[in-house]
Amino acid sequence: MQQSPDISAAILTTATQRGSEKSTCPSEIARMLFPSDWRKRMGDVVNAAIDLHNQHKVVITQKGIPVDVNHIKGPIRIKMI
Repeated sequence: MQQSPDISAAILTTATQRGSEKSTCPSEIARMLFPSDWRKRMGDVVNAAIDLHNQHKVVITQKGIPVDVNHIKGPIRIKMI
C-alpha cells in the first residue's frame, strides 16, 4: 500500500535530524503533519514507517530493540539505521 510521500519524507527528515542514537514517536510526525486530526492519521504514519522499515531506510523499535513489524503490539519508535 502506497503512503503519502509527505509522510515518508517527514519520517526520514525527522529520523535523519535525530541521528542513529535517538528515535522519534510516530505521533510526533502525525502531530506535525496533521495537527487538527493527528490521531486519525496515526495508522497512515505507522504504515509509512513500516514501508520505510521494509526498504531498510529506518528501523522500528520497541523499548530500544528492533521489532518484527509483522507482529507489532504497543507503542513503537522510529530511528535511523
